[in-house]
Amino acid sequence: MSDAPRVYIIVLTFNQRDVTLDCLQSLSASDYANQQIVVVDNGSADGTENSVRSAYPQCIYLQNGANLGYAEGNNVGLRYALAHGADYLLILNNDTRVAPDMVSQLLRAAQTHPHSGFVGPLVYHFDEPTVIQSAGGLRTADWRFYHRGQNQDDTGQYQNIETVEWLCGCGILARRAVLEHIGLIDSAFFIYSEEVDWCVRARAAGYENIFVPAAHLWHKGVQRDYQPSPRVTYLSARNELLLLQKHRVGWRALTKTWLRHLRTLSSWSVRPRWKHKKTHRDALARGLFDFARGHFGAPPF
Repeated sequence: MSDAPRVYIIVLTFNQRDVTLDCLQSLSASDYANQQIVVVDNGSADGTENSVRSAYPQCIYLQNGANLGYAEGNNVGLRYALAHGADYLLILNNDTRVAPDMVSQLLRAAQTHPHSGFVGPLVYHFDEPTVIQSAGGLRTADWRFYHRGQNQDDTGQYQNIETVEWLCGCGILARRAVLEHIGLIDSAFFIYSEEVDWCVRARAAGYENIFVPAAHLWHKGVQRDYQPSPRVTYLSARNELLLLQKHRVGWRALTKTWLRHLRTLSSWSVRPRWKHKKTHRDALARGLFDFARGHFGAPPF
């Protein structure tokens, strides 16, 4: 395997010791030999570092000492991997389990599609292992982004390698050249929409985002009945507007998005049926306000 491309796998963690150990256990069964796992810790205080170092001493462990968010936390691992000769770099959420051949399937697709920038797997719900979470991403004409196949039973409807608009950030393989060309993850997003921005930037630079249905990953972090927290409401609204502004989508799409959020804010404020949404209403209002004043990065709560 000495001539095989060197793949660095970046696993970001923050106070999720057991989840992280489970992810690493699945990676230990990988059939691709020329890989190096880099665990990046955003300042865990639950014993993650000692446990990982003891169970998986072959992993490189980088301790950030503070919660830098998904974007900048992963950037720490990406910079390390680039500096140490990575040919390909795999961002992998710590709350995932991977099929033994996932890495090799992604790499094979990347090598047979020389214009690919990012390559991603078929993502399933962990608690419903045959139900799709993401089969690559779609974009509407007014710049709204969706997961293909979300919550569908896998009946073989996705069998072909395809070019898609974007890929789910819980598992995404990057070619070294694309990162040297377009740069790393934009830390202004902190978390949410950052992988969409990354994929949009890659496409604008002439690269393709490739969905590989033969590569399988199971993601614990989102379930079919997922209910986001107010913090997610804040980040989702703020970062959606940031994404549109950054890519200069035009006043129509931006205005339509603003109006959609303002209608939601009004509904959550005046309709009795949404009185339980008070914390989400306040989070949404703060997200819109922070976007307007250019406050990005870590959320205020």
